[in-house]
Amino acid sequence: MKEQSELLLLVKRIQAIAESGIHFTESDYDLDRYSNLEEIATRMLSLITHHSQETVEMVTPEKNGYRTAKVDLRCVIFNDSHEILMVKERVDSRWSLPGGWCDVGFTPTEIAEKEAFEEAGIRVKAKRLLAIFDKKCHDHPEDLFYTYKIFMECEPEDFGISTGMETLDAGFFKQQELPPLSTPRNTRDQIDKMFDFHHGRIQWPIVD
Repeated sequence: MKEQSELLLLVKRIQAIAESGIHFTESDYDLDRYSNLEEIATRMLSLITHHSQETVEMVTPEKNGYRTAKVDLRCVIFNDSHEILMVKERVDSRWSLPGGWCDVGFTPTEIAEKEAFEEAGIRVKAKRLLAIFDKKCHDHPEDLFYTYKIFMECEPEDFGISTGMETLDAGFFKQQELPPLSTPRNTRDQIDKMFDFHHGRIQWPIVD
């Protein structure tokens, strides 16, 4: 599994190099070679991730000449009983911290407050940055994207919660009673670290 993860990372790097070459080269010869390299990388991603080549091309449309990491943000919200808020994802019927991709035009704090309301129906104020994780450094399943994950502590304005368009349920959970996790979105170790922040066992933001 470690070898496959390393292979996936290398293919993503090849894809990024090919796209940069396509964008910046002034040579027709090099353009043809970089285009071929991009096609090879796309095919390799399809084989490694077991997605169709059409799916890979559809979800990796970035053609601006320089591929960058995608950014995912998760809201860390505790109640007065020291329980953490989680939502049941519609896509896999498993649980994660409220959050999602960072939309263009919003600050990280705005994203946190928006995602908390859209996924769990709760009004919050983003309070502080807890962690920036590189997804490849954690026990997530393989993914087409290269992703950084932001974890933001949020202070609830009230404790009323409800579901959203992308969630089936929402609830507060004790650390020892966590539901089945949506591991593409968060791991047990990451959730445990959020409890460590909450109880003061970790003081400073964690950055991979």
